[in-house]
Amino acid sequence: MTGSSSRTEVLRRIRAALGDRPEDVPVPRDYLQEHGDRTPQETADLLAEHLADYRAHVHRAAPADIAGTVARLLADHGSRTAVVPPGLPQEWLSQVAGVEVTTAGADITARELDAIDSVVTGCAVAIAETGTIVLDGSPDQGVRRITLVPDHHVCVVRAPEQVVAAVPQALPRLDPARPLTWISGPSATSDIELDRVEGVHGPRTLDVVLVSAAV
Repeated sequence: MTGSSSRTEVLRRIRAALGDRPEDVPVPRDYLQEHGDRTPQETADLLAEHLADYRAHVHRAAPADIAGTVARLLADHGSRTAVVPPGLPQEWLSQVAGVEVTTAGADITARELDAIDSVVTGCAVAIAETGTIVLDGSPDQGVRRITLVPDHHVCVVRAPEQVVAAVPQALPRLDPARPLTWISGPSATSDIELDRVEGVHGPRTLDVVLVSAAV
C-alpha cells in the first residue's frame, strides 16, 4: 500500500468511526491543570531547574539588566555575527558591541543563517513542569528557521507573565494555526550506543535569560 493510499484509508476509517457526530462536540477537560500549588516565584524556579536538567544555561536578570546579559552571552560565546527577528526590542541589543547584527526577514535563507553564530529572540510561553519554551513566530521570535540553524540561541523569557506551570495552561495561550516550535533544552540526539550528540537539528547551545523583577 502506497503512502497516499494509506493516508486515504486512515482518514476513511476515522470518518467511519465518527459517523454523523458534529465537529464541535465539547471535550471534557476535568483533568489537573497543574501538579501542586506554587507561587509565581516557585513556578519560575521550577522552570529554571528543569531547563538546567535539559542542559540549557539559565541566567537570572532584572528587566534593566537584559541588554547587559544579552551582550555578555554573545561575547562569552565568541559570536561575531547574530541574527534577530524584526520585532525584537532594540533596547535588548543596546550594549552589544563587536557583533554584526542582522535583522531577519522571511526571505532569509538557511545558507545565510549557516554563516551566523547566534540568534536572539523572545518567546511566546514557557512551561515550568516540562522545562519547555514555546515560540510561535511572533515579531520578537521571527520565522522558525532563524532558531534552528544558528549554533547558539539566546532566548529571553519574562516571568511571571510568560511562565505557566503546566502544558494545559500553555495551550490556551497559543494559536494552533501559527508555526509553533517547542524547545526543551539544546538540540540533541543519541546514536544506537546512546552517545549524545548536540546541535544536530537545532542550536548546540541554549542560553535562557529568565527576567524577573524579583532578582
